[in-house]
Amino acid sequence: MSTPLADVLQTSALVVALVLAHRPFGDYMAAVYSSRKHLRAERLIYRCVGADPDAEMSWTAYLRSVLAFSAVGVLFLYLLLRVQDLLPLSLGFAGIPADQAFNTAVSFVSNTNWQSYSGESAMGHLAQAGGLAVQNFLSAAVGMAVAIALVRGFARFRTGELGNFWTDLVRGTVRVLLPVSVLAAIVLVALGAVQNFSGGHDVTTLTGATQHITGGPVASQEAIKNLGTNGGGFYNANSAHPFENPDGVSNLLEIFLLLVIPFSLPRTFGRIVGNVRQGYAIVAAMGVIWLAGVVAVTIVEHQAPGTASQAAGGGMEGKEQRFGIGGSSLFAVSTTMTSTGSVNSFHDSFQGLSGGVLIFGMVLGEIAPGGVGSGLYGMLIMAVIAVFIAGLMVGRTPEYLGKKLGTREIKLAACAILVSPALTLIGTALAMGLGDGEESMTNIGPHGFSEVLYAYASASNNNGSAFAGLAANTDFFNTTLGICMLLGRFLPIVFVLALAGSLAGQRRVPVTVGTLSTHRPLFSGLLVATAVVVAGLTFFPALSLGPLAEGLAL
Repeated sequence: MSTPLADVLQTSALVVALVLAHRPFGDYMAAVYSSRKHLRAERLIYRCVGADPDAEMSWTAYLRSVLAFSAVGVLFLYLLLRVQDLLPLSLGFAGIPADQAFNTAVSFVSNTNWQSYSGESAMGHLAQAGGLAVQNFLSAAVGMAVAIALVRGFARFRTGELGNFWTDLVRGTVRVLLPVSVLAAIVLVALGAVQNFSGGHDVTTLTGATQHITGGPVASQEAIKNLGTNGGGFYNANSAHPFENPDGVSNLLEIFLLLVIPFSLPRTFGRIVGNVRQGYAIVAAMGVIWLAGVVAVTIVEHQAPGTASQAAGGGMEGKEQRFGIGGSSLFAVSTTMTSTGSVNSFHDSFQGLSGGVLIFGMVLGEIAPGGVGSGLYGMLIMAVIAVFIAGLMVGRTPEYLGKKLGTREIKLAACAILVSPALTLIGTALAMGLGDGEESMTNIGPHGFSEVLYAYASASNNNGSAFAGLAANTDFFNTTLGICMLLGRFLPIVFVLALAGSLAGQRRVPVTVGTLSTHRPLFSGLLVATAVVVAGLTFFPALSLGPLAEGLAL
C-alpha cells in the first residue's frame, strides 16, 4: 500500500532525475542537430535513400518530405499487418482486418499508438518488432525533426531554409533514440522484463487451469515506446503487465523515459536560439502544469469515497498493488500530458475528477511536457499566442525572440491549436449523435460519455491511451479514430512548418523598452495561464457533461 510520504519521495526522485538530465541531455541534442559532421552509418543511410544531407530545405520542401515519408510508412505497415499470416514469426495469427490495419498503421505512424486489439493475441513477433517498434523510432524522430525546424525558424534570419529533414530524421534516430533505447532495454531486462522470440509457454495456474503466456521482444519495444512517447503495449495490459513493467523501480524508470526528452528539449531550444533562459521559461511552464496534475490526481485517488476504497488506502480499483496509488497516478498524468498513451493502470477506474484531469492534460495539446518534439513545438505555438495576448494588453505589435508576430504568424499559430479541439469535439458529437458511441459504451451516464470523449481526445492529440471501458474495435471507431489521428498529427505540422518558414524569412527586430521579457517567471506564468484558459474555454462544456458531472455527483 502506498502512503503519501512514499508518493512524495518517488515524485521527488523523478523530478531530481529529470533536472539532472535536463542540461547535459538538452545540450547533447542541440549538438546533434547543429553538427556539420555525418557518421559513417548515417552516410550509408543517405546513399540508400538518395538524400543529400548537406542540402538545405525550404519549409514547403521540408513538409513534402515529412508527408511523403509518413505516407510510405502508413502503406508499408498496413500491408505488413494485412499479410502477417504469410510471414515468419507470425505465431499462427491471422492477418489484421482492413479497418483495424488502417487504424493501427495510422496510429503508429502518427506517434499515437492507439490499439483496438490485444497485442499478445493478434500480433506476431515480426509485426511487433519489424513493424510497430520500427515506427516507434521513426514517428518519434519525425516529431523531433519538426520541432527542430521550428526552433531554426526562430534562430535564423533572412533565409527561407530550415535544415534538411532527412538529416534531422536520421540523426534523431541514430544518435538519440537508438542508443538510449538500447541502454534502457538492457536495464529493463535486468529488472525482469522479457526479451526473447519465444512462441510462449503453457503454465498451470494456482487454480489448476492452463494458461498460455506469450513471450517476445518485449523490453526493446518497451524502451522505445516510452522514450519516443509512443505508447501502446506488447500486451493488452500494457505497462500493468509484469513482463513489461516488473516492479516499482522499472515503473519509475519508464516514467523517466517518457518524460526525459520532452523536458530536455527546451534546453535544446535555448541553446540553438542562443539564450538558454528562454528554454528555462518554457520548461518551467511545462513543469508547473505537469506537477499540478500529479498532485491533483494523487490527492483525489487517496481520498476516493467508499468503505472499500478507504480500507484499501484509496482508490485501488484498476491499479496494480506493486505500484500503488502514487506510482499509478504519476504514470497516468505523465502519459496523458505527453503523447505516450502507455498505461500501468485502467484510467476507466480512476475517480471522476481524476479522469477529468487526465482528459484535460490531453486537450491542453499535450504540451506539459508533451510528446517527443510535438510537446516543444506545441508549447512554442502557445508561447506565440501568449506574446500576442501580452501585445494586445499594452497596445503594441508582439515580438518574440527578435521576430515580429504579424497577422500571418498569428493565423498560423491559431490554426495549429484549433485542429485537435475541432477533431475531438466533432468526433465525440458524431459518435454520440449517430448512436455508435452509446452502443460501444460499457457504462451509462456521465462516465460513459467520458469514455467516448477520452477516446477522441486521445486520438486527436496523438496520445493513444484509453479509458478501457469503450468497445472501440468497430468499423465506425476504427475509421473515425484513424482519421482523427491522421489529421491531428499532420495538419498541425503543416501550420508549424509554415510558421517556421515565415519566421526564418524575417529580419531581426531590435529589442526596445517595450519588448516583453520572455525569459522571466512572469512570462512562464502567462504561458501557463494562456494554455489553461484556451483549453478550458474550449472544453469546459464537454468536461462538465462527463468527468465533472460524475465527480461532483459523489
